[in-house]
Amino acid sequence: MELSTLNDSQRRAVLFCDAPMLVIAGAGSGKTRVLTYKIAWLMEQGYEPWQIMALTFTNKAAREMQERIALQVGHERASQLWMGTFHSIFCRILRMECAAIGYRSDFTIYDAADSKNLVRTLIKEMGLDEKTYRPSLVCSRISRAKNALVQPADYPANSTFRYEDDRAMVPRVVDIYAAYNRRLLGAQAMDFDDILAYTWVLFSQHPEVAEKYATRFRYLLVDEYQDTNYAQHQIVRMLVSRHNRVCVVGDDAQSIYSFRGANIDNILAFQTQYPDAQLFKLEQNYRSTQVIVDAANSLISHNTHRIPKQVYSMGQQGERIRYHLTYSDIDEANLIRRHVQHLVRDNHLLHNQIAILYRTNAQSRALEEALRKGNIPYRIFGGLSFFQRKEVKDLISYLRLALNPNDEEAFKRVVNYPARGIGATTLQRVLQYASSHDVSAFETLSHLSEAGVTRAAAVRLDAFRQLILSIHEQVETMDCFSLARKVLEDSTMRSDIFSSNDPEALSRQENLQELMDSIGAFVDTAREEGRGFLLRNYLQEVSFLADIDTDDSASEDKVTLMTIHSAKGLEFEAVIVAGLEEGLFPGEMSIENWQVEEERRLMYVAMTRARSFLMLTSSRTRFRYGKTEFFQPSRFIREIAPQYLDADSFGGSSVERQSASFTPRVPPVECVPLPRPSFSSLRPLPKPTVSAASSSGSLASPSSLVPGMRVQHDRFGLGTVKELEGHGIDAKAVVVFDNAGSKRLFLRFAKLTPVAGN
Repeated sequence: MELSTLNDSQRRAVLFCDAPMLVIAGAGSGKTRVLTYKIAWLMEQGYEPWQIMALTFTNKAAREMQERIALQVGHERASQLWMGTFHSIFCRILRMECAAIGYRSDFTIYDAADSKNLVRTLIKEMGLDEKTYRPSLVCSRISRAKNALVQPADYPANSTFRYEDDRAMVPRVVDIYAAYNRRLLGAQAMDFDDILAYTWVLFSQHPEVAEKYATRFRYLLVDEYQDTNYAQHQIVRMLVSRHNRVCVVGDDAQSIYSFRGANIDNILAFQTQYPDAQLFKLEQNYRSTQVIVDAANSLISHNTHRIPKQVYSMGQQGERIRYHLTYSDIDEANLIRRHVQHLVRDNHLLHNQIAILYRTNAQSRALEEALRKGNIPYRIFGGLSFFQRKEVKDLISYLRLALNPNDEEAFKRVVNYPARGIGATTLQRVLQYASSHDVSAFETLSHLSEAGVTRAAAVRLDAFRQLILSIHEQVETMDCFSLARKVLEDSTMRSDIFSSNDPEALSRQENLQELMDSIGAFVDTAREEGRGFLLRNYLQEVSFLADIDTDDSASEDKVTLMTIHSAKGLEFEAVIVAGLEEGLFPGEMSIENWQVEEERRLMYVAMTRARSFLMLTSSRTRFRYGKTEFFQPSRFIREIAPQYLDADSFGGSSVERQSASFTPRVPPVECVPLPRPSFSSLRPLPKPTVSAASSSGSLASPSSLVPGMRVQHDRFGLGTVKELEGHGIDAKAVVVFDNAGSKRLFLRFAKLTPVAGN
């Protein structure tokens, strides 16, 4: 295996495999390269791919690593790795072993909205005040307990959680938690926290199962270890208990998710927990200029809880970091607009090479207005996810219910959509009967007279029951695209959404069209790659989609606006960090608190997203909570060594003088709204796909393909055939696409067209 492309530090980390190891990877130091080379190296040393588990935090990271590994060891072997997010890998284990904890293998996964709806239902059933027992608060308390591995039976004796509940005046959380878990089990559903919690329960209460997986996986690798919580940390320790071969990679200087339960002590104390562990440091930054790297180092050196390292860059020296103190948030936004125009005009950057980062979402308003004024295209990274839009959630809920009729949240969402004349009173009787008889709401539809439902309502509910059962009967035989089409037609959801042509309805129609397109693409891709394309396969993939993984607009030429938390793992040619004021960044709650160190790490992350250009801005005044408030520049500005800062860009003489002699000015802002997209023409819902084997025209036959040939694919675009294998219906091609990476496709399904000029 060729390791000459690695630097000395990277190579040492790849080759060492004899004991637990901690790899501290500075920003832009090539940690993904180390992980992928290390996995390929392990396989070259005799490890079988199914003996290696690699855990990541995003699907995107897992896909990128697997594609890189495939280039080293081949697609077939790379596809056999147990590589994916914590949740996807542990969900896979739970589906195989779930009988031991009282679940069936077809359990569904509740998202945050489902969990909140169930908690709200329980609050009402218990007669509690929803203003005190806010569902979001109760969900947060339950989530914290699960991530701390505190089960409902243990909760009453946990003094920390009970004390915090009493302080928040929600002492009945203990009862809601117990009822919540019982209801989840009855619905054969888990929430995201359960996937970790039940994996721990499975291994703890069934040591023979823990031993099975600890024996099977001879090597475990964990990416972004600084972001792990207590549950993830404990499960990792169980999995490596037999062989003690584990490699964790991360950067304590980029630990910014304590609000999600991440525990920085997992990485800081790794060498204490694994006494024979070896420490490796990746300190060469391949991303940013020397000035940006040195400035970030000078900032993070003010943290006391850290693993010392000295990140350095061998790149260009680069220009100094611009800092501007402005009068107001509007002034700040207009200054940023001018800077973006300067970067595009004078530095010849594309808009999508520029990011504007901020601490809180509320800061985007003034920035958006300024960018619109300057006719600068932009996108907000985040916001309402596609899969949270009503019409999308409705169809997904139907599909979830078709797969698992006991899914209570899906049942409640669609039982009266489209409207069937099933009122709130009828639904309440159904749910009460289900709760009191310990059955699911769907099962209650077989006992409607006992539930006290009127005859007219019973007829409508029975029709709904027959609808779901007719679809459920085909979930193991019909591909998920055809099944979704059946749901749309049989439920009358399609006719309901297409019954109007007003702008809102047209938008809903386009969203539904997009969802159906994505399901069709899922089926096509799954067929071509030899993966499952049934409903359960699709729903599992959809349940783990994150905004950062599904945002397709990154390729458009638009400036990106996003919170710093969302920016982690990304990089841009130019970065602007706005709102650097005391009380905003660092936030009020973290000032004079140990959390200010996490805020400083967040600032370090923001700075190290930039490759070549970095600008920081502060505002003297900001409109908040209905009034103008005055601010001092953030301490983080003072903590950056002054030789790396340039405050002269627009007429200031120094950071200090600009602050002292600042002249207020508030230019008028004209808000020019972006043009609305046109929905004048809607495509019809797609028809089932036709395979290449049955198509005519210019599609390539297996015999016409040769390695090196350029081809075009409907979804993946242009690519080059790398290798061919198999014969007849089993013929496959490995194609390296220009933008989509390497794909191994069954030629009887793949739509490959030779490109002229081969």
